[in-house]
Amino acid sequence: MAIKITDECINCGACEPECPNNAIYEGGVEWAVSDGTSVKGSFSLMDGNVVDADHRNAPVSEDTYYITPNKCTECQGFHEEPQCAAVCPVDCCVPDELYRETVEDLLSKKEKLHI
Repeated sequence: MAIKITDECINCGACEPECPNNAIYEGGVEWAVSDGTSVKGSFSLMDGNVVDADHRNAPVSEDTYYITPNKCTECQGFHEEPQCAAVCPVDCCVPDELYRETVEDLLSKKEKLHI
């Protein structure tokens, strides 16, 4: 499952540079699949919508840092644990119960993001 950032976030930004998929954004900032990945052209989002990889998507949060589940792989294939959670000083990076994925699913997503 993807990781989410809870409302307890203090906006320190420690998590953002740790994400190997560039799935973490500052509140209010639009995101794109192509940010920090090798994806070009069309990409299927988790909700079934197909977007251009460069399309700027609406922020998941306006006020605090957020993780887009479309790019979060829980650091599978990169690290032994999610790096955002490892560096968060207030433990607000937690599993997102809305996005349950197997390790195989997460590794497949990683391969799609980093061709």
